[in-house]
Amino acid sequence: MKEKSNRLVRVETEIQREISEILIKNLSDPRLENVTITGVSMSPDFGVAHVYWTVYSKLASVGQKAQAGLESSKGEIKKLLAKKMTTFRIPELIFERDQAIEYGDKIEGLLAGLNINHDSTPMDDDEF
Repeated sequence: MKEKSNRLVRVETEIQREISEILIKNLSDPRLENVTITGVSMSPDFGVAHVYWTVYSKLASVGQKAQAGLESSKGEIKKLLAKKMTTFRIPELIFERDQAIEYGDKIEGLLAGLNINHDSTPMDDDEF
């Protein structure tokens, strides 16, 4: 797989920073209150930006409301992004929930469960 160009990485970083700022400063939708933009992945032609987000809540309804809020605000976000960016064109924004944090929490819970089930004393070689 071909490595991303430095320019592509810079634009992804700038889009992530600008959208994060837009969510905090320019939008008043309560569904977007606790949304954090965790990353952006753009197509090589700069036409599409997958914007990854998370919300720190275990409730599925909070995530669904946040996704709905992002979708309904997509046009406004893109308009505000166009004012802040110096690129020739603003990419199509596709908002996707970042599952990495939930996955990490799940793995951490599984590992914690393994530690609870074992004795805290170290095993001798002859115990195998």
